[in-house]
Amino acid sequence: MPYNIIDLFSGVGGLSYGFARREEFRILAANEIDPDIARAYQLNHPSVQMLNCDIRDLDGEMLQAALGGRTVHLILGGPPCQSYSTVGRRRMDGRARLFLEYRRVVELLMPRAFVFENVTGILSMEKGRLFRWVQDEFAALGYELRAEVLNAVRYGVPQNRERVFLVGTLGPNGFTPPPPTHGEGLLPPVTLGEALGDLPPLKSGEESGVYAAPPANDFQRFVRDTDALTEHRSPRNAPHLIRLMEALGDGESKDDLPEELRPRSGYPNTYAKLWWDRPSTTVTRNFACPSSSRCIHPRDSRAMSIREGARLQSFPDSYRFWGGDGKKRLEIGNAVPPLLSMALAEEILRLLGPPPEE
Repeated sequence: MPYNIIDLFSGVGGLSYGFARREEFRILAANEIDPDIARAYQLNHPSVQMLNCDIRDLDGEMLQAALGGRTVHLILGGPPCQSYSTVGRRRMDGRARLFLEYRRVVELLMPRAFVFENVTGILSMEKGRLFRWVQDEFAALGYELRAEVLNAVRYGVPQNRERVFLVGTLGPNGFTPPPPTHGEGLLPPVTLGEALGDLPPLKSGEESGVYAAPPANDFQRFVRDTDALTEHRSPRNAPHLIRLMEALGDGESKDDLPEELRPRSGYPNTYAKLWWDRPSTTVTRNFACPSSSRCIHPRDSRAMSIREGARLQSFPDSYRFWGGDGKKRLEIGNAVPPLLSMALAEEILRLLGPPPEE
């Protein structure tokens, strides 16, 4: 009998991905408030009961109806992180307190374990008081806690992306970080070029549905699970921005531009190219907006396509997104990278042990 799971604040399903791939786990239900994002989750996890509503509306009756009376052994989820992010304004608004709704559902279901994921900014919010509050709330339910910061690049994701994972168990907690596969003394980190090199070159505003080359490395072989290339379309930019992007060298930023092209405003990491031979910087919802993040394609001198953003998060090419382009980028930028979720699922299985017999 597999371990039953519910995924809260599920997003497009990046955290679900690694657990759904294993026969030892069965995702029964997921909760996501945004209709487009909920639809994207359903496209990729059609057997999961989607509860498309505000988590504050989830009560015991609704949960039991979705779960079919079955016991939940594991809860996954990451409450919205914008309030905790070190990028932009940080504030204790309503979203910052949504972890209490996660805790409420944990208390209703009392699973054997839970996995709570968030940005590392939550650790320093309110000088550390917020994360201590989070831990105290779960400890009050009887959970023993372990918190670890994991960088996705250590697990074969072509992106430096640190996230904190708080794991709680009823009873002794032996959670340890999943063993890294990439980095010092291991496989070299996957670079942007290795992740995207088989995709056809594009200019601003162009689109292609044909791969440029066969898979050339293990990462490409993992993501190339389809013959159909979709979502590979570069946003159309104004001539001045195109000239600016073409003037940048590999890894250069606006401060390296000629005076006549240099923007008068922007942070150091805006209007900046990525490096072809390094992993990407953290992918956010702004990965196609050069004025908001370092996201200019180093080879093609253009904004990134949706498929490229998905690749840098390690989503397979068959993975589907839903809504307008802005919503699709939000779905990708907020997700847990699938390769990281696969490593995490393996470690959680080790923690829980083999599922019980029927």
